[in-house]
Amino acid sequence: MDRRHFFKLLGGGLFVAYMAEPVNAQERRGRRGGPARPMEVSAWIHIGENGTVRVFTGKTEVGQNIRTSLAQAVAEELPVRIPSIQMVMADTDLVPFDMGTFGSRSTPDMALHLRKVAAAARQELVRLAVERFGTQEQNLILQDGEVIWQMEHSSGGAQIASFAELLKGKQLSAVVTDETKLRPAAEWRVAGTSVPKVDGKNFVTGRHHYTTDIQRPGLVHGKVLRAPAYGAKLKSLDDAQAKTLPGVTVVRDGDFVGVTAPNPAVATQAIGLLKAEWEGGEGPSNKELWQVLKNNFNRGDDGRKIDDALASSAHKLEQAYTVEYIAHCPLETRAGVAEWQDGKVTVWTGTQRPFGVKDELVSAFSLPPEKVRVIVPDTGSGYGGKHSGEAAVEAARLAKAAGKPVKLSWTREEEFWWAYFRPAGVIEVKAGVDADGKLTAWEFHNHNSGGAAIETPYEVPAKFVRSHGSKSPLRQGSYRGLAAAANGFARESAMDELAAAAGIDPLEFRLKNLKDERLRAVLEAAAKSFGWSNRKGHCGIACGIDKGGYIANCVEIELRGKTVKVKRIVAAFECGAIVNPTHLKNQVEGSIVMGLGGALFEAIQFADGKILNPAFSKYRVPRFSDVPPIETVLVNRTDLPSAGAGECPIMAIAPAIGSAIFEAKKERLRAMPMKLA
Repeated sequence: MDRRHFFKLLGGGLFVAYMAEPVNAQERRGRRGGPARPMEVSAWIHIGENGTVRVFTGKTEVGQNIRTSLAQAVAEELPVRIPSIQMVMADTDLVPFDMGTFGSRSTPDMALHLRKVAAAARQELVRLAVERFGTQEQNLILQDGEVIWQMEHSSGGAQIASFAELLKGKQLSAVVTDETKLRPAAEWRVAGTSVPKVDGKNFVTGRHHYTTDIQRPGLVHGKVLRAPAYGAKLKSLDDAQAKTLPGVTVVRDGDFVGVTAPNPAVATQAIGLLKAEWEGGEGPSNKELWQVLKNNFNRGDDGRKIDDALASSAHKLEQAYTVEYIAHCPLETRAGVAEWQDGKVTVWTGTQRPFGVKDELVSAFSLPPEKVRVIVPDTGSGYGGKHSGEAAVEAARLAKAAGKPVKLSWTREEEFWWAYFRPAGVIEVKAGVDADGKLTAWEFHNHNSGGAAIETPYEVPAKFVRSHGSKSPLRQGSYRGLAAAANGFARESAMDELAAAAGIDPLEFRLKNLKDERLRAVLEAAAKSFGWSNRKGHCGIACGIDKGGYIANCVEIELRGKTVKVKRIVAAFECGAIVNPTHLKNQVEGSIVMGLGGALFEAIQFADGKILNPAFSKYRVPRFSDVPPIETVLVNRTDLPSAGAGECPIMAIAPAIGSAIFEAKKERLRAMPMKLA
């Protein structure tokens, strides 16, 4: 069903449209920019005659609870009850174009956008109520999907009309203008509260359908033959034995080989019976990685300024810090269900970029856009790792060849091998401080891992900061926080080293060099809750800014032989006006736990074009036993716009742990993951 027929089915009601301004993508799989949000008027909200409010958005729910927070945005401005809202998300035939769910943009961009749309709807409802009751706007109260007119000079009491009654039989449109007024955060009644997760019961009871739960008439199961090494080419294929299995179809298109079968077990058996001969495929190993990633660069006049400032510094630092490739490890591996009907392909898949995957399908099959539909069920996490649509394209290729709907699910090993990784990186830092502990010079070069959060928040008179691309030996892409974790690790570790060289407390040193009041506030809040001034044991501190969020971590660790045991974490976080305190706390804690993996455990091992640890038995991720008590201090700034929170909190945990390790051993670990000798 396309959008036109969908709205016919919904019937009468209020359609709210918004003339969107162009917005550039922050990231698009290695490309700058991207398509702007459409300039034409598009429908975002439909209020049905039965009172149901349907809200349309291209954002995807991947566990961050934006289904709830976006519903709160609409409920706050319209206003209606949360249960009356149905979020229609990430269906490319039904929702307006969206670049994707990344960059912590859902709250500052889409939630604000939907608030404006809902506010425009509210104003139109007020106009209708004024006409119906013959009164003035100031005499009306809107609440819980109703308009109430309290008559002052009548014994009849109040007159009430539901939104559905006001709209019965009408097809009206409203447009957001500069006059559309939003409620200030200080007056929020629905937003700003801990509304429970919408449809949460369905997830904990197993009623929710993920991609792998989708069923279609006549559906068969697919499996793809994988090369033994990156870059290997298929030389020959003998598929005779596989074709003897009942119901098996073998599909070959160049180096792409796959099978379809009545069930997953037979599909796996058929892949095992294919006799393939490959040639080529190679690459460097971990041992050569840092030399591969390093760049030569010209420092020019900026470099000479740094050298002059360093020459007069009382204390100097020149060090390199490294971060390994790490895997996203989503709970739900990549999967796709594809079905062809009348030359149109519909694909159900878990992705953060439904319209991006649609573009991939359009390109792969040379189809016009109207012949491709992508539907994203609420997905079992992405962490930046599901921007691309490999499983969707593979399922569609097999379904086209087989003439039947196909379901394809990657194994955990395939997820490790063929998904992209968080980039590895080498970060070189030169810095100096004067005799009073004030920064005099700062030179910072990131090789390969990226430029996210690369700028220092500290005051320094001579500064030179650059991000350098490299030819990566492994496929790499977006990861939670992008390069913020790598740059935060190097920057905060360097600051800790400078503090030690100057003989100044790490917190005092940071505050001495910091004018940003928002970052100072979270540092002080974390230190106060942690008891930094009276700390005992081996403790560390770090902070950072990314995507409108401000984070500070204090940690206490214990060394058990060659093992680092984190005993306690205090996190202070500020991202403007808080939309949902409980869900924000969950985001902060989730980021920190994920950051523990990169800090202490996670690293992809590879050689000769092969991944050497493509299983959880060989790839260490944080476990319940690794997670200490986490105290989260939320700083609510109702005077500031809401920012996203899914990424920033990951960036300070590793350097805070590194700071504590140094306090314990007087040994500085400059490589993530940090391993004790």
